[in-house]
Amino acid sequence: MNILRKNIIVGMTVLSIGSAAIAAPAAETAQHRAYAETKFDPVKRAERIEQRQQKLHDALKLTANQETAWKTYIAAIKPQQPVGRADRVSFKELNAPQRAEKRLELSKARIAHQETRLEALKTFYATLTPEQQKVFDEQRGHGKHRGRAHRHG
Repeated sequence: MNILRKNIIVGMTVLSIGSAAIAAPAAETAQHRAYAETKFDPVKRAERIEQRQQKLHDALKLTANQETAWKTYIAAIKPQQPVGRADRVSFKELNAPQRAEKRLELSKARIAHQETRLEALKTFYATLTPEQQKVFDEQRGHGKHRGRAHRHG
């Protein structure tokens, strides 16, 4: 009788593990579909950026003299189309040294864009009062990497 009970318990355990294994991929597939439906949307991204910029603008309480510097700063940091994305197909046609040269060109273009953004930031930051600089640093100091330590630590 004990052997029968043990066989029933083992059988039930195997069935429950098997059904859980079958159900798990279905859940992953549903999650994957949910992600695919919310793929990157440039319009939503632009709206989020604009909302963050408006929030920062309101928090800084800019004077009329600072508005010109703000507009110049916002124009300089406006996201651009990623450099070189359209040329990915042509990479297949290039040999190794040509690909390396192309990557170097793209890197130089990115650095030039970052230098332009940095100069605009410095110019705008210099127009702010110490209190406004503190607000700016609190809201913009962490950027995208906010909370990264929590994910990896």
